[in-house]
Amino acid sequence: MMSRSPPPPAATPSPSRSPARRRTQKTPSTIDREQAMRDYKLSIEYKHLKQHCPGGVYLLPSHDSIRLFHGVIFVRRGSFANGIFKFKLEVDPKYNDKNLHPKITFNSYVYNPHVHPQTGEVDLRISYPEWDSSKHYLVTVMTFVKRVFYLKEKDYSEENEERYPNQEALKLLRTDPEGYRRRVQECLRESQRSVYLNDSGCTLNFNEETHAYEIFRDLMKRKFLGDATDVNTSHASADTEEVCRSVTCEDTLMAIRQAQSQAGGM
Repeated sequence: MMSRSPPPPAATPSPSRSPARRRTQKTPSTIDREQAMRDYKLSIEYKHLKQHCPGGVYLLPSHDSIRLFHGVIFVRRGSFANGIFKFKLEVDPKYNDKNLHPKITFNSYVYNPHVHPQTGEVDLRISYPEWDSSKHYLVTVMTFVKRVFYLKEKDYSEENEERYPNQEALKLLRTDPEGYRRRVQECLRESQRSVYLNDSGCTLNFNEETHAYEIFRDLMKRKFLGDATDVNTSHASADTEEVCRSVTCEDTLMAIRQAQSQAGGM
């Protein structure tokens, strides 16, 4: 008579994390995908900014990071007219999450109630207490930063005046407009002097004019404008616009090479 073998012991269930924990913990691939999506959204914002950037404002990404930009603002009128203000724009790695404001810092000293006198940082939180990625973009930042150079005394809210980072500038603007104007003129002159100071790794650099630039301008005038500069100004302006539309890249490059050759032979 055959005897039955005893049944195998019941398998002991291996310890595992609870389903709730497995659902909440992100895997490395999930984290990578989320970061890639943030980077993609930032690149889309920059593409939109290139098409809708405020006049006089220029922004270029750095060579080393998608989250660092170098920019400059040319102020054309108002108290800060003729100012050339270079700045850096930085965004957090988790930018596009709620309340992660971009950071804008000027390279030279800016005497403005919106700009911190020690750090040169613009306080976005005054106008945007909460940063919502569904409403606010890089173009929002650039529009605001340009606007602070055109604000007048009546544009500053008395309700939140203690929040402005440069309280001295705000007080002087309200109590001594002429004294405020003198301080602004000082920072304008500094901005024009420091524009040629190019930080290492900066993608937006300025170089002082050399003799080759003067030759290049003269060559371009003679080659493409002819005698337009000697006639009535209104007619010359129309002729200039028409000629500029017909100038090709090859024409410009040829004039540059000719200017460099002439400057090198002197």
